[in-house]
Amino acid sequence: MLTVEQIMASHKANVETLLGLTSKAFEGVEKIVELNLTASKAALAETSENAKALLSAKDAQELIALQSAMLQPLAEKSAAYSRHLYDIASGSSAEFSKAFEGQAAEAQQKFMDLVDSTAKNAPAGSESAVAVMRNAVTAANSALESVQNAVKQATEVAESNFKSVATSAADVAKPTAKKR
Repeated sequence: MLTVEQIMASHKANVETLLGLTSKAFEGVEKIVELNLTASKAALAETSENAKALLSAKDAQELIALQSAMLQPLAEKSAAYSRHLYDIASGSSAEFSKAFEGQAAEAQQKFMDLVDSTAKNAPAGSESAVAVMRNAVTAANSALESVQNAVKQATEVAESNFKSVATSAADVAKPTAKKR
């Protein structure tokens, strides 16, 4: 059976994991805030330069040329911003997944140890009940692994699709830049 020390150690490990994940979450938020501040500063500076350039246009043709020239970098910067934001989000997600998998594996092992300990101390004739319990735990572990693998595959597909869309957006933006 579990002792008070084992329970306290388990709680302590859970609290440390929670604090670590909270720290990682804040790091992700800090990175997003930093990205948004940097993007906002750059957009403000660029808007100021663009406004000055538009106001100094000599005629309608020059104004139209300036406006179309401003659209190309905007598409590229939007794609770059999206990629950066996605990298931050997927990095944070990977940290959470790694921590969850580690905790799940540890919890599964502790539970299996508890089942084994219970089996050793079980009264005679309860072997079939212990076997059913072990089979149930094994089935639950298999189901959890299947879910984790499905989530990993879905994440990989989403990442692949995002990269494909980002590449397509960049490819579409390039011909516009060459026309000028």
